[in-house]
Amino acid sequence: MDETTQLSQPAYRIETKRLVIRCWHPQDAPLQKRAVDESREHLKAWMPWAQGEPEPLQNHIERLRSFRGKFDLGQDFAYGIFNADETRALGGTGLHTRLGEDAREIGYWIHTDFINQGLATETSAALVKVAFEILKLNRVEIHCDPQNFRSAAVPKKLGFNLEAVLRQRIKLEDGKWRDAMIWSLFADAYPASPSAAAEIAAFDAAGRRFIFAD
Repeated sequence: MDETTQLSQPAYRIETKRLVIRCWHPQDAPLQKRAVDESREHLKAWMPWAQGEPEPLQNHIERLRSFRGKFDLGQDFAYGIFNADETRALGGTGLHTRLGEDAREIGYWIHTDFINQGLATETSAALVKVAFEILKLNRVEIHCDPQNFRSAAVPKKLGFNLEAVLRQRIKLEDGKWRDAMIWSLFADAYPASPSAAAEIAAFDAAGRRFIFAD
């Protein structure tokens, strides 16, 4: 992975001081299932998709096939969060394209055994750097429930501004609605943000390393 490439493609793999953040592969399904199953009670309060867990392993395989296909086609960018030797999934994240052109939404969840260790902040800082320095975006957003204080702390630490609290925007499977906080960071504010100083290595689909400006 010592080859270099210009900043024109999505990062398939990102390495931080403690983590590997990379595109999910179908063979990661057992690791993903274990992480979700062990964290279900923690996740279901905030993640609508967790209400349907636990699911069979085959469902995870098919989901990760879909994630990988969309990643390769440039349609959406879902990542797994792994420990340094990639023997355990510590969570999931993404640079999601649902905001439209020149913008991405960062989402994240962390395994219940690893919360309160700064992993969501470390992950999000890495993705913010990728978003602005590789994808050359204009805006990154983080959305979260106002009652999810741990999640809301992440954009605060990374210099995002709270744009709005939108009422009843997240529908859970039990039919209840949750409000959503909208946090934003723009390209012109990024250089002064903590994410700009994040120490990461990022690689394309062929394993070639991206070159970041000093």
